[in-house]
Amino acid sequence: MSTPVPGIETVGVVGAGQMGNGIAHVFAVSGYNVVMSDLEQSRIDTAMETIDGNLERQLRKDLITEAESNAARARIKGTTDMADFGNCDLVIEAAAEIETLKKDIFKKLVEVVPENAILASNTSSISITRLATVTDRPERFMGIHFMNPVPVMRLVELIRGIATDEATYETMRAVVASLGKEAASAEDFPAFIVNRVLVPMINEAVYTLYEGVGTVESIDKAMKLGANHPMGPLELADFIGLDTCLAIMNVLHDGLADTKYRPCPLLVKYVEAGWLGRKTGRGFYDYRGAEPVPTR
Repeated sequence: MSTPVPGIETVGVVGAGQMGNGIAHVFAVSGYNVVMSDLEQSRIDTAMETIDGNLERQLRKDLITEAESNAARARIKGTTDMADFGNCDLVIEAAAEIETLKKDIFKKLVEVVPENAILASNTSSISITRLATVTDRPERFMGIHFMNPVPVMRLVELIRGIATDEATYETMRAVVASLGKEAASAEDFPAFIVNRVLVPMINEAVYTLYEGVGTVESIDKAMKLGANHPMGPLELADFIGLDTCLAIMNVLHDGLADTKYRPCPLLVKYVEAGWLGRKTGRGFYDYRGAEPVPTR
């Protein structure tokens, strides 16, 4: 287990979904106290079950001891009341990829968090500079973009807004290192590094399907066996969430004004149908049976 960064003892996580519970998990395992919030207690309960399962998996693989697992679990507090962030030294927003939603969260956070606390967003594409403008501390505001699944993936993108000061950046670099992860610094441009490259590739795979160049199965097989990708792009899109992929493509298209980032109409159609991938049971694959079955 790593040692927490001095001055950062309690970390708040807004959002108990796929990313939020993963972020809470890695901070707790690394010795930080964690306050994880969501709008409904049922979401927090589900998140705790996921964390328990992930801790058990790490225990079976001898990545942590039973004592470390129990201690990590005990460090996490779930809440539906944002006022419980009052003692946090760092608060990370991990809500849906909707700019208005994120801004509303930060407006509420500045009313309850200590003046010297650092605020951060796990956004995968939205401008850090714009998000910081609704807070009272743009100099202590950063992007800290974890990869999914958070307990497994080693990379964290660090994104400075135009006003982020050096002390905040160096503190967050140290925080990432304390989690046993590697930091990659990205400039504050739409989708940063990973999703600037990855999501247009996924969008192009959807176009390849849309235009009838290949089936879901053949496209994924081609990229796994022909490009040595561990997961095909359409399978990966389902894992990420098609709504998230579409949101990122819209940020790229709007922010860079280049037609090469136009979301594929088929991706839009799937999202309109509510077929968002694994989390809804259907996307480019149907997950409701014993084995995933391509939907096209």
